[in-house]
Amino acid sequence: MKLLFSIIALGLLGCDQQRQQETVQGNWIKGSESDQITTIEKQFRGFDKAMIETGYRYQELYWAGKDKNWEYADYQLDKIKVAIEYGLERRPKRAKSAEHFLKLGLPEMKKVIKSKDTALFNKEFKTMTINCNNCHSMEKVPFFTVKLPINRQSPIHK
Repeated sequence: MKLLFSIIALGLLGCDQQRQQETVQGNWIKGSESDQITTIEKQFRGFDKAMIETGYRYQELYWAGKDKNWEYADYQLDKIKVAIEYGLERRPKRAKSAEHFLKLGLPEMKKVIKSKDTALFNKEFKTMTINCNNCHSMEKVPFFTVKLPINRQSPIHK
């Protein structure tokens, strides 16, 4: 009887491990290795995913500055840079439009955050917003109009 229970338990355990492995590996990525890479690349999509993250972090940066939570502001600024750079890896044709933002705009905001000067932060954040909109115009999506956040979305407060 113990032997029968052991066999049943091992069988059920094996089925569960197979199901977990299928879930972890995901059977939706099919085909050759090249086909699988193409499928994964498609899931990352283009620059739109980078902009979704950037928009979220833009809002977080704004509220961090309002809260004088300078460490959080610096963190969000770094993540904006990373999101844009990764987006540019997927869509290098967007690099020219993002160049000013990455090389001048973000470093200038970095200095302002380090200064911990709220008035300067507010001024530079408005400049950053203008730079966002200029980039959108260069990319022929001027209808993506960025404005200063009005309502806090995040539960993170200082």
